[in-house]
Amino acid sequence: MENFNFSMPTRIVFGRESEQQVGPETARVARKVLLHYGSGSIRRNGLYDKVVASLASSGVSFVELGGVQPNPRLSLVNEGIRICRENKITAILAVGGGSVIDSAKAIAVGVPYAGDVWDFYTGAAQPVETLPVGVVLTIPAAGSEASKSSVITNEEGSYKLALDIDLIKPVFAVMNPEYTFTLPPYQTACGAADIMAHIMERYFTNVRNVELTDRLCEATLKTIIRNVPIALNEPKNYDARAEIMWASTVAHNDLLSTGRTGDWASHRIEHELSALYDVAHGAGLAVVFPAWMKFTYKHDLNRFVQFAVRVWDVDQDFAHPELTALEGIGRLEKFWSGIGLPVTLKQLKVPTDRIDEMAGRAVEQGSIGAFVTIRKPEVAGILRLAS
Repeated sequence: MENFNFSMPTRIVFGRESEQQVGPETARVARKVLLHYGSGSIRRNGLYDKVVASLASSGVSFVELGGVQPNPRLSLVNEGIRICRENKITAILAVGGGSVIDSAKAIAVGVPYAGDVWDFYTGAAQPVETLPVGVVLTIPAAGSEASKSSVITNEEGSYKLALDIDLIKPVFAVMNPEYTFTLPPYQTACGAADIMAHIMERYFTNVRNVELTDRLCEATLKTIIRNVPIALNEPKNYDARAEIMWASTVAHNDLLSTGRTGDWASHRIEHELSALYDVAHGAGLAVVFPAWMKFTYKHDLNRFVQFAVRVWDVDQDFAHPELTALEGIGRLEKFWSGIGLPVTLKQLKVPTDRIDEMAGRAVEQGSIGAFVTIRKPEVAGILRLAS
């Protein structure tokens, strides 16, 4: 196990009617906020009215900025920065899923910065100051409600890049699973793939003697595997939705990273799919991750055997460990197919004529991956396996 520092500054307010606490939680950090959200579903399901009422009862005023899209755009981030500066806003309240929260984090670090906020995503600069961000979560998937990550797409050049820094972890997250009852099945499935990918990026590590976090990763994966089919069959099953929502947070708040180094090549490769073709991030991961596994499993066969046996209950073939490992990968693909996700580029409707271009873009800032080092030829090989 490696040395680590672990901080969990995000206050979690979880459960039925938790949205009533939005006003008091926000008032702890600001009296005037940017209310940031997506396409307007929060108006249709009544959450918008409840949030506004709670803010008003706590004496918090707000300015609105809706319109966040999946794979959130830099142009809207810049609009948010302008609005915050002009209105002397001192905090951001993100109501939505990962895209809204990532956009809010970008606005928050951009407001006090004199330069271009995109500098933080290219690595040209590091943020040292941010506005506080609060969250009302409606889509369990990205884990952005308690993570140090923000991913933004720059329309100029279609680049999708991440900022990862503890500074941007939200100060609070209000999470009522009831507001996930109306999620479309495909969105629920994409969220499940995103959650599982966050766990597996951490699980496949070269660090030894990480038994506790191995077991935590495996338990969180099995929780998703059990509860997602229930939620798809019974959309208003509160218990299943609650398990999924809490798993999304645990998967990406870095608890499962403690003492180990994750890989993250699959995420970087998928960013090229969603940047160029605007596919759902979870769907892209469902295509990339099994291909990455097939490309890398021989690097540490024992870990893939462990994954197959502990997560997927594969009967271990001691004479043929490779067959056990491959069966585990196959069961992952079967699970994702079974909940309605694509597992090939063809099913994702992504053409294969730009594989070399995507491979080059993925490693433009250097090689990727910590479990296995991946460069352009390997990225291209993984994408071809995914075809």
